[in-house]
Amino acid sequence: MTQVTREERLSGALATLAETLTSDYDVVQLLHTVVNECIELIDAQAGGLLLRNGHGDLELVASTSEAASFVEVMQLNGDAGPCVDCARTGELITVSDVEATSDDWVEFREAALAEGFHSSLGVPLRVRSEVIGALGLYRTSRGELSRADVAVAQALANLATVGILQERALRERGIIAEQLQRALDSRVLIEQAKGVLAASIDVDMEEAFRVLREHARTKNLKLHEVARGVVDRTMEIPGVATPPDAGRSALTRARTPAPTCRRAASGRRSRRSRPCPRAGRT
Repeated sequence: MTQVTREERLSGALATLAETLTSDYDVVQLLHTVVNECIELIDAQAGGLLLRNGHGDLELVASTSEAASFVEVMQLNGDAGPCVDCARTGELITVSDVEATSDDWVEFREAALAEGFHSSLGVPLRVRSEVIGALGLYRTSRGELSRADVAVAQALANLATVGILQERALRERGIIAEQLQRALDSRVLIEQAKGVLAASIDVDMEEAFRVLREHARTKNLKLHEVARGVVDRTMEIPGVATPPDAGRSALTRARTPAPTCRRAASGRRSRRSRPCPRAGRT
C-alpha cells in the first residue's frame, strides 16, 4: 500500500477547505474541520478555536474533544493562558512545559494537566492589525512543535480567518440588501399614502407629502409608520378625513379616464360628449 506523505495530506486538506469556501458553507462547521485537520497533520492530540464575538469577547466555537473544550473554557474563565494571550497579543505562544508555567496561568495549568496535556501552541487568527481569535493546540508530551508543524498550523489558521471574513462579508452584504429593500418598500408605501391624502383633502402630491412629514415630526413617528397608518386607515391625521375608498381611488385615479356626460335632447343622446364638471366646483 502506498503511504501518503504529510505534504500530500496537507495539499489535500487545503484543497478541500478552499473548495468549501467557494460554495454555501457553515462557518462553524468549517472551523471544526480546520481544527480537526490540524491534529491530523501535526504532532498535536487536541485543539480548540476561540473567536471574538460582536462585543469583542472571546468565545469557544470549535474543538476536537471535551478535554480541549475544558482547557479552553478554563482559560476564558481565568482570562489567561496561551490561547487567550495569543488572541490578545496576536503573537504565536509556545508552551514547552505546562507544569513550568507561572501562576498567572494557574487555571490553564491545572486544567491542562488534569486532561493529560503537557505542552501547547497558540496560533493567532489575524487580519492585518486586527486579531479576531486564536487556535490552541495541545500535546500529551513536553517540548516544542517543529517549525514545519508550526507553519502548517499557521496556514490552517489563516484559512480559517479567510472563511470567517468571507462569511461576515456575505452576511453584511445580505443586511445591506435587506436594508435597501426595506427602503424601497417604504418609498412605495409613502407614495400610496400621498395618493390617499391628495384624494382626501384635494391637494397636490407635494402638499400631501408635507402633511405626512409634519404629522410624523409632531408625533415623533417614523415617516413609513405614518404612511402605513394612512394607507391601512389605522391612523387619523387632524383635519384629514379619509374616505373608505380613498386609497383605491388615489392609486387608480391616474389610470382612469375622465367620465363623460351625455345630454339627452328630444329623447335622443347628444352627438357630442363633454367631460363632466367636477363635483363641488363651479
